[in-house]
Amino acid sequence: MISNAWLWMYAGMALMLLELAAPGFVVFFFGLAAMSVGIGRFVFGEAFTVNWQLAAFSALSVLYLVLLRRWLKSVFAGDREEAKLADEYVGRSGRVVAAINPPNAGRVVIGDSEWDAVADRPVECGADIKVVSRSNLTVKVETFR
Repeated sequence: MISNAWLWMYAGMALMLLELAAPGFVVFFFGLAAMSVGIGRFVFGEAFTVNWQLAAFSALSVLYLVLLRRWLKSVFAGDREEAKLADEYVGRSGRVVAAINPPNAGRVVIGDSEWDAVADRPVECGADIKVVSRSNLTVKVETFR
């Protein structure tokens, strides 16, 4: 018959592996707590009763979540910098391929790509434009003066 300690170890390993399928990086800490209880069961033997095991599992789960989650999440996520893609298109010129009639968007070609475009004033097809700003996949443009 399998010992109680090994059951905790197997449950902990299963929960840690389940983290691969579950988003949020939470289930891992329940697995870590179960593994800790399994190790505790090996160390303390029969003195570590089922009631103590359940209490330790509950306490360690909360403790690991509170103390380790933020730190481990930053370790696995790494450093992130916000992309400056919006600035990449500001100031570039292009040509209108579908008229812009505010508040409706039109289409412009900038370089070799086509974008949805908005403007403060109507801009007819074929006009040369300059990009003023970008929001997601829509650029705000103005005509050359």
